[in-house]
Amino acid sequence: MGSGDLLDVVPLELKFPFELNKQISCSLQLSNKTEDFLAFKVKTTNPRKYCVRPNVGIILPRSTCDVVVTMQAQPEAPPDMQCKDKFLLQSIATSSTTTLNDITQEMFSKEPGKTVDEVKIQVAYVPPPQPPSNVYEQSEDGGASPTPFSSDKASMISREYATASRQQQKEPEEEFQAMALISRLTEEKNSALQQNSKLRQELELLRREIGKRGGGFSFLSLMLIALLAALAGYLVKK
Repeated sequence: MGSGDLLDVVPLELKFPFELNKQISCSLQLSNKTEDFLAFKVKTTNPRKYCVRPNVGIILPRSTCDVVVTMQAQPEAPPDMQCKDKFLLQSIATSSTTTLNDITQEMFSKEPGKTVDEVKIQVAYVPPPQPPSNVYEQSEDGGASPTPFSSDKASMISREYATASRQQQKEPEEEFQAMALISRLTEEKNSALQQNSKLRQELELLRREIGKRGGGFSFLSLMLIALLAALAGYLVKK
C-alpha cells in the first residue's frame, strides 16, 4: 500500500500485461485517511498514451475512489519491455461545498502555508497471461501434476473412446436379438404343447370309439395309436 499524508494509494506500480495493438486497463484505489474532503488530480508524463478516468475528483472523509488508467493500443513494443512512464497523484484538503468545476490546476500549486500531498506511481510492462497448454492428470500421491498429451496418447484415447461407443451400440442389438430368440422359442413350445394336447385328446377319443365297438384292437388301430403316442412324446421333448 502506498501512503501519502492524505491518501492511501493501491498499487504504487501499474502493471500492464502488454500486447501489441490492444488497449489495456489498470485500476487504482484511493482511500481518504482524513476527516476532510479531498480534491485530487492525476498527472502523467505521457498524456497522449494514457486515458485516466476520472483524472480529477473529490473523495469524502474516510471514503475510497477507484481510478481506471487505460493505455492506448501500441503499434510496437519498447526496447527490452522497459517503460519509463510515471504518474503523479496530487491531493489537497478542501471544503464540503467544492464541486468538480471548482478543481483547477492552481489548487495544487505549491505555496507557503498550503499542504499538497503527492504520491508517485510507476509503470511496468508484464507478459500477457498464457492460455493453459497442459492437461492435468492425477498423480499417484493424489496430487495433480501437469502432463502434456502426446499425439500417440491422444490417438489411443480416441480409439478407446470409439471402441467404447461401438460396444455401447452393439450391446442393445445383442440384447434385442436374445429377447427375440427367447420369444420365438417360447411360441414354439406353446404351439408344441397345444398340438400334444390335441393329439392326446384324439387318441383318447379313438380308444373310446374302439371300446364301444367291443371288437378289440385291430392291427391298424394299434399302429395308429402307437403312431399318435410317439408323435405326442416327440412334441413334448421338442
